[in-house]
Amino acid sequence: MIPCSECGKMLSEKAFICPQCGAPVRGSGIFGLEYRSKTTIGGWPLVHIALNRRGVGLGQPIQIAKGVIAIGDVAIGLLAIGGVALGGITIGGASLGLAALGGLAIGVFIAAGGLAIGLIALGGAAVGFYAMGGAAFGKHVFSQYRHDPAAVELFSRILGDGIKRHLPPTP
Repeated sequence: MIPCSECGKMLSEKAFICPQCGAPVRGSGIFGLEYRSKTTIGGWPLVHIALNRRGVGLGQPIQIAKGVIAIGDVAIGLLAIGGVALGGITIGGASLGLAALGGLAIGVFIAAGGLAIGLIALGGAAVGFYAMGGAAFGKHVFSQYRHDPAAVELFSRILGDGIKRHLPPTP
């Protein structure tokens, strides 16, 4: 048993929050996990993991993972994986990068996701110079309703010739 840092009542050392006042117990893991490698590249850690397992209503600040490889609620890096991911190659709920994969993916070069925006965009809704998806908008589109030859050629190279099965028969 340990005393609560807020109200002083005794509680189990395994508790995440005080049952009396709801204060988080320090060292319980509720504040999150952070790992930062000692190896750095250009001043950034090779790996930075910052996850914030916040309790409801505890109001702890969101940690930001910044590293060559960054994993976290918010991640910024050459390879970034997180709820919000920013950087080179990004994977996340909301993803912004050179190449992006996510629910909302915005990629300078390529984007894939529910809503994808990029030079090459693949998604449920895709917006790009080359776009492929259920609702695709752009200069060269491959969708249920439009089969631009340049888009068919590019996406065949990226995804394989299997997409040509979805083309209507040629007369």
